[in-house]
Amino acid sequence: MTSIVPTESAKVAGPKVRPSVVRTGPPARTAPAALAPRARLLPSLAAVYRAQLSRARVARIPLLFVATFQSVGIMVLMRGVVDGGAEARAVVAGSSVLVVAFVALNLLAQYFGQLRAGGGLDHYATLPVPPAAVVLGAAGAYASFTVPGTIVTAVAGSALFGLPMTHLWVLVAVIPLSGAALSGLGAALGLLAPRQEVATLLGQLGMSAALLLGVLPAERLPGPVGWARDLLPSTYGVEALSRSFDAHPDWAVVVLDLAVCAAVGVLSLAVATWAYRRAAVR
Repeated sequence: MTSIVPTESAKVAGPKVRPSVVRTGPPARTAPAALAPRARLLPSLAAVYRAQLSRARVARIPLLFVATFQSVGIMVLMRGVVDGGAEARAVVAGSSVLVVAFVALNLLAQYFGQLRAGGGLDHYATLPVPPAAVVLGAAGAYASFTVPGTIVTAVAGSALFGLPMTHLWVLVAVIPLSGAALSGLGAALGLLAPRQEVATLLGQLGMSAALLLGVLPAERLPGPVGWARDLLPSTYGVEALSRSFDAHPDWAVVVLDLAVCAAVGVLSLAVATWAYRRAAVR
């Protein structure tokens, strides 16, 4: 059937529609998304510290027992050679700080050496935490394990050599400051060592140096060995604890020894943080 509606009327039946014009040009700029706030040091440090503490709690307690037993055994052996006086104070103080050296220096060097060799640093590098938080958190966790062993060693040594225990509260400052200095050194050795075996060797050598230079009385050491003793971070913690066994300690000298130990601890932890950044980007 043919339509009888004219073509003109069909055109008039509806509104006139103009074809749309598509304009091309640069896309509209959108504002960049806001980044998440940077993780702060103290909360990150607390998180890493708790994680390291829970991780190493089971594995490190037997080693802490070994470190304490080793230090007490050294004092028993030295009891047959040293009767008392300044030498006895040096033996007890050096054996007590040796527990810190065994855990904070030796074990931490091995841990960071293993972490670097196994690719564990890549995991920490992806976390939104400052590098200092990783180093300080691990160092603090390892140093915390030395507290009971150091106290037990100091009390047992004082009873063994007949030293006064009146000023053993100095351990409240000696343990964290010596732990910071030795932990920073251990972390730096583990991170800077080219291989895991080298990190283990350096940790063992550091602990041996703390044993020989810390436990033996300074008066019996040759001149060059005495200079090496002055360079060991734990020496000033040993000196502070040794002076506290006096009947009337010279507290000004004790505070000076602790201040030097604190300065060495800050320096060693700064070097460990730099070594962590260097190892994490490789």
